[in-house]
Amino acid sequence: MDLPRIIFGTSGLGNLYTALTDQQKLDIVSECLKHSEKPAVFDSAGKYGAGLALESLGRCLHQLAVNPRDVVISNKLGWLRIPLVTDEPTFEPGIWKNLQHDAVQSISYQGILDCYYQGNELLNGYSAKLVSVHDPDEYLAEARSPADREKRFQDILSAYQALKMLKTKGEVDSVGVGAKDWRVIKHIAEAVPLDWVMIANSMTIHSHPSQLADFMTSLQKKGVAIINSAIFNAGFLTGSDYYNYKLVSQETQPELYRWRDAFYELCRKRNLQPAAVCAAFALTAPGVKSIALNTTNPSRVAENVSLATVKIPDGFWEEMKNLKLIEQHYEI
Repeated sequence: MDLPRIIFGTSGLGNLYTALTDQQKLDIVSECLKHSEKPAVFDSAGKYGAGLALESLGRCLHQLAVNPRDVVISNKLGWLRIPLVTDEPTFEPGIWKNLQHDAVQSISYQGILDCYYQGNELLNGYSAKLVSVHDPDEYLAEARSPADREKRFQDILSAYQALKMLKTKGEVDSVGVGAKDWRVIKHIAEAVPLDWVMIANSMTIHSHPSQLADFMTSLQKKGVAIINSAIFNAGFLTGSDYYNYKLVSQETQPELYRWRDAFYELCRKRNLQPAAVCAAFALTAPGVKSIALNTTNPSRVAENVSLATVKIPDGFWEEMKNLKLIEQHYEI
């Protein structure tokens, strides 16, 4: 499965953390297309802004008159747009800004098909060719008992039967999975043949468990492509106060800030940008074909693309290990 080194995430188009104007979104998509080889790959999801990211991406591509052959869209399925009947959306409160719709999780055979076809409608003439079940880990985590968890896992398997049908019919090109808990990805990969996986928040310069590296190695041997996502732990590693999408502070989790301060100091001494080091590390993980990067600033797109080619000087990773900033067991 051929993928570019950089895939463009679209959560910002869904107003993640901040509400962007339509012009800002158009500028972001335009810059992504400008700095990418054809076809450019965009990763989106019905969950991103309750479909707003898909809607914004489709609108921007239409305004820019982009040939559908020049773009590949990944849609992580499992969240369906529904009317907003409360003051704020009920899913992930506080994360998405200025939404006009709500979203509900819908993981089943028919539910995943509903998400797929709704997503294509929102894409305004474009269609997703890479599809997956989104957040199956969260779906399983809501189980109230072992029996409920097993039922939910059967729902996930039914969803994959629907995706297999779409692939057999030629409506999509490949089937994968996207989740934050890599152990759930492993469970699914043991039950379902996958073309690709997207691992979020899990294989980063701050967090890289040996069991995950072993699992990624096994996927690599099977020819399953791996997309490494949320490589900045949802922004914390590049300066925000959100770690894995949760607000943190010096008072509540001082160890996170101590790690980041030490990491930044080493980068400063070696004249390296922290984001570039994070990207380089993420690309070293076993089987990783691509990293997914997201921005809300059009001027940052070119810089994001350049992260794939940054060279890390000799001895840097060893120094990271000496400072206990990365695990001793990790092979780079």
